[in-house]
Amino acid sequence: MMRDTGFFDEATIVVKAGSGGAGSASFRREKFVPFGGPDGGDGGRGGSVYLRADPGLNTLLPFRYERTFSAGAGGAGGNKKRHGKKGDDKIVAVPLGTVVREVKEDGALGPIVADLVQPGQQVLVARGGRGGLGNTHFATSTNQAPRFAQKGEPGEEKTLHLELRLIADVGLLGFPNAGKSTLLAAVSAAKPKIGDYPFTTLTPNLGVVEVDNRTFVMADIPGLIEGASQGKGLGHDFLRHVQRTRLLLHLIDGTSEQPREDFDRLNAELAAFDPDLAAKRQIVVLTKQDLPEAQERLPTARAAFAGIPVFPISAATGAGLQALLRATAAALAEEEAKAPATPPVEEELPVIRPKPVDGGFEVLRHGKRTYQVVGAQVERMVAMTEITNEEAFRHLMRNFNRLGVPAALQYAGITPGAKVTIGSTVLQWTELGLQPLPPAPAKKPRSSRPSSGRRARLRA
Repeated sequence: MMRDTGFFDEATIVVKAGSGGAGSASFRREKFVPFGGPDGGDGGRGGSVYLRADPGLNTLLPFRYERTFSAGAGGAGGNKKRHGKKGDDKIVAVPLGTVVREVKEDGALGPIVADLVQPGQQVLVARGGRGGLGNTHFATSTNQAPRFAQKGEPGEEKTLHLELRLIADVGLLGFPNAGKSTLLAAVSAAKPKIGDYPFTTLTPNLGVVEVDNRTFVMADIPGLIEGASQGKGLGHDFLRHVQRTRLLLHLIDGTSEQPREDFDRLNAELAAFDPDLAAKRQIVVLTKQDLPEAQERLPTARAAFAGIPVFPISAATGAGLQALLRATAAALAEEEAKAPATPPVEEELPVIRPKPVDGGFEVLRHGKRTYQVVGAQVERMVAMTEITNEEAFRHLMRNFNRLGVPAALQYAGITPGAKVTIGSTVLQWTELGLQPLPPAPAKKPRSSRPSSGRRARLRA
């Protein structure tokens, strides 16, 4: 669950694509053509929902107030084979560095769907439903005047989890009050909140640093405490922001009596959260060297970090800053040179490509008299059929017979009187075949006679 830290780097939103427009069941009606053929047009496709990376945003705060985003529905088809208008797309702006995951029905997060790191990068997250076909598509030699058309396909609806990971070259790490904000303010134009007490910084701050004609982005990450990898303090809320950095400046309070222990404890938290974090290149920085106590302990601290480059600095006086920045720029250049030419596959997620419609289906049994047919194609066919239209229903049943749905139900052991759910539609299996379940009638329904013939018929 998200915590209200003042910096909104997580959000859950609902995206709803537009449904397709209904096809038209119309006929030509012209002078001297009293019995014209079908001329119903197709419905328009519903609008889709896209996420687009906007460099002008740096927080997910807007999603605190608006959480549902819907695209426009497609227009209905008309007579004279006129097609319906396509629904308007919905484009939702998100900050650079937004990671997108789909929220499953049980509330768990699925794998990464998209990682928006380039300005203007756009991803399709909910596809609009296709428009229904007009009755011109259903004319045959034996049925030259079909009086039905398809309904529009419902648009996709998804719940998405958005997570913002700051994009910075260098991350400042350290326990609370180690001097991270003071350093960022001294080497960049950033103006973070600074105070002589722990947890001054509650939100990450970014600053652009320039040294020897080279610029890089530095991020001040809020101070971590022991147990941060388990979510204590602000741990989980901000550890993610160092995952994109190439280099870490590990700031240690120069007045600490156990600098090496502080270093090892914080690295243990990094490794517990993400082993790759602890493996990132680090530069050790001993801060507050303007204080006599820090200067007295400097030799001991250097000895504790034998074999590890250590840069003593004073952000208040500027001592040691230039040497630190030059070492940082050189280390960045080395890390960039080692970076692979092609980004990892998991980071190459600029676009979601809609999956092809699966023509297969599966019959599931829930209890003794309840069955469910699951499959993208069969569910779409039912959703786009006007079940109460007998002619349209017969057309659906012919397609079901072609796909083998009744045979699969019989093979699964279905018996008369059992209920069959396909999508949001409930049907009933009787001796006559599949029939839609009517709403509970006010009066006692009339009994129907079973049809004759060797094969069971499928009726509306």
